[in-house]
Amino acid sequence: MIPTRRNMLQTVSCGFGYLALQALCAQPHQALGAEGLTTKVPAHPARAKRVIFLCMSGGPAHMDTFDYKPQTGKKPHPGSAFEFAQHGESGLWVSELLPETARHADELCVINGMHADTTIHAQSFLQLHTGDRLRERPSLGSWITYGLGTDNQNLPGFVSFNTSKSSIYSSAFLPSIYNGTPIGVNGEDMSRATISNIASDHLSYSTRKRQLELTQMMNRTHLEQRHGDQRLESVIESMELGFRMQMAAPELLDLSNETKETLERYRVGENNKQIGTCKPSDFGRQCLLARRFAEAGVRFIEVNHGSWDQHKNHRRDLTANCQATDAPIAALLDDLKLRGMLDDTLVVWGGEFGRPGIKPEDKSDATGHNSRGFTFWLAGAGVKGGHVHGKTDETGSRAVEGKVHFRDLHATILHSLGLPPNDLKYWHAGRDHRLTGPEGGKVVSELFT
Repeated sequence: MIPTRRNMLQTVSCGFGYLALQALCAQPHQALGAEGLTTKVPAHPARAKRVIFLCMSGGPAHMDTFDYKPQTGKKPHPGSAFEFAQHGESGLWVSELLPETARHADELCVINGMHADTTIHAQSFLQLHTGDRLRERPSLGSWITYGLGTDNQNLPGFVSFNTSKSSIYSSAFLPSIYNGTPIGVNGEDMSRATISNIASDHLSYSTRKRQLELTQMMNRTHLEQRHGDQRLESVIESMELGFRMQMAAPELLDLSNETKETLERYRVGENNKQIGTCKPSDFGRQCLLARRFAEAGVRFIEVNHGSWDQHKNHRRDLTANCQATDAPIAALLDDLKLRGMLDDTLVVWGGEFGRPGIKPEDKSDATGHNSRGFTFWLAGAGVKGGHVHGKTDETGSRAVEGKVHFRDLHATILHSLGLPPNDLKYWHAGRDHRLTGPEGGKVVSELFT
């Protein structure tokens, strides 16, 4: 029988689908078992169930936020440009720029001995997220979901709000199911932020469901011929997750059921004007969404605030950034504590490096980059509240005690989640890879009770 044109198109269309699927699967892999995002048991008892990373892109000035450097001695030196005060029972020093965050002084574990390898923004930012400053590697959130899965099978294990670079949420050579999901890209209006390509404006839910069922039937038929192909299984699972997200994610992104008081506490929608180099950023909405996604069982949530790269007009622009982030961060900590979630949520604050201080006689009000010493802080998940780990020298230019590299921070975060930081590996390009790199990372146990 000679096939008709219709028969031929129906037949080859399946082949086109298989070719597209093969392209999606064309990434290195190793056998993982059919676990995907299924919740996995930690290797050892975990302090944290989830992580919220408050990423301050551009390099927050550590000496004007949490690393107090008063003028001492006869010779003036670069120091803190703002007033500091002690807060809480611990007497933690916090800048006048962060009065709301200071209310949580007894819950913050401040790391003043951070250091990184470079003062180049792009490289240090990549190293902060992936452990490698030169090559694309799986992001911290991808490693965590690879190791633990997620508690909600209708949502991704890893989301990133207001992201600007795909490298910070990429799963790289890990299976695509561990890729982060960006929500609100490149500073777009967060009130309209959605998960890209999650739904169709011209197809009904039932039509989309039938469409997926047909596609997945073809996929699974193909899988039967390639038994044990984890890349194919990962793509199939990603497509199914995407469909389930069409129902779960829009409800989480809709803040209409939040009270007016809650929206005011988070300052939702208030930071809508540009101040100097500080661009408008609805950071409060991100923090509120982070709380909602954490409640829904998402494993790793990244909240991003840029514009901390103050080379000129340092005092003005740093003040604007702190005003935009201070109250929302405090509201997030308040809500996590009120809901009993701070006990098993690790909150991490910091950026790719810090900034040197300004000399008292310097009228230029300008700062540069400093990767040799800067500050991060942690909260929740059993960290030592009101505690300061490590310190920089008297000018804040380099870490001199309790030094913590990014790979040590990564190791500590993984350990808090019950994951063995130097044994969480993935085979790629002929060798094992890990987040903590060839050198490995040291768990900073002194940060926990």
